[in-house]
Amino acid sequence: MRRIIHVDMDAFYASVEQRDRPDLRGRPVAVGGSPQSRGVVAAASYEARAFGVRSAIPMSRAIRLCPDLQIVRADFAKYRAVSQQVFEIFRSVTPLVEPLSLDEAYLDVTVNAWDEPLATTVAKRIKAEIRTRTGLTASAGVAPNKFLAKIASGWQKPDGLTVIAPARVEAFLRDLPVDALWGVGPVTARRLHDRGIRTLTDVRTVEPGVLRETVGSQADWLLRLARGEDDRAVQPNRAAKSSSSECTYAADIDDIQQMREEIAAMARENAAWLRQKQLLARTVTIKVRYADFTTVTRNHSSVPTDDDAQIAARAVALLDRTDAARRPVRLLGAGVHGLCTRESSDDGWLPFG
Repeated sequence: MRRIIHVDMDAFYASVEQRDRPDLRGRPVAVGGSPQSRGVVAAASYEARAFGVRSAIPMSRAIRLCPDLQIVRADFAKYRAVSQQVFEIFRSVTPLVEPLSLDEAYLDVTVNAWDEPLATTVAKRIKAEIRTRTGLTASAGVAPNKFLAKIASGWQKPDGLTVIAPARVEAFLRDLPVDALWGVGPVTARRLHDRGIRTLTDVRTVEPGVLRETVGSQADWLLRLARGEDDRAVQPNRAAKSSSSECTYAADIDDIQQMREEIAAMARENAAWLRQKQLLARTVTIKVRYADFTTVTRNHSSVPTDDDAQIAARAVALLDRTDAARRPVRLLGAGVHGLCTRESSDDGWLPFG
């Protein structure tokens, strides 16, 4: 039987800012854009969450919920650097690390570098290593599979550790709500609730035809999860397929030169990412969202490269193929796709991953 750990950093962006700025410690903090504009919350500290501030809500609403909210502009370069420290710890324990984002991952520690037979002990040591090296806390879930481990990691946040031993699986699952299941968002949850299906026990006991009629092809998958069954392996080193950056502006932009500078800067960020990953990109893409929310994309493929100037020039040329010079713009984005290694590029382009 596998021993899986899901590790999730606690309020990651906000916690990094509180660590680096003593004046923010113990105070409600939101990382994101300005409340006077279209800014949204990218992350909220636990002090802010107590007021109902959550990620993805407008910052203007967040400040109404918490007038004393401390707003900090995101510094993703800093967050990526801390993330790298955390993942170095993970990979020192096991090569079976599956990243989900900058601040969370699955680890299969059935066999581990510490020769530790108990996954609970491994999780405790990982949490301690993270605190020592980064000054931050993480929550961990330990279970026989990925589904259960991910639920467990969120059970006692922050700085939590929840263990679901095989003998405890049934008791743990019995009264969980249906929206604990992957694939059950608000819309699907409402449909299930309308049929009287509110807990995982209900999913298991309802007539199969009713479940199929309610969620369609998801029925078998949800039924397996409701039984605590998940045979997916931890997938390490998932190849990156692309990198992209985008920005929604506080006020619509109508200056084409400013747009070109913005797009070029994003493209150079992507070029820097390629060099960090030791990859090249064949395709450059851009995204433009006009003031009326109409969104267009453009792309151009050529010889694989990681050169700042080439990628930026291609992105600007793509921008000039849109109506940006004639219409106000609220969002710009740039990305690179069609990735390959330098070795495969030398042999004729081959995709990476």
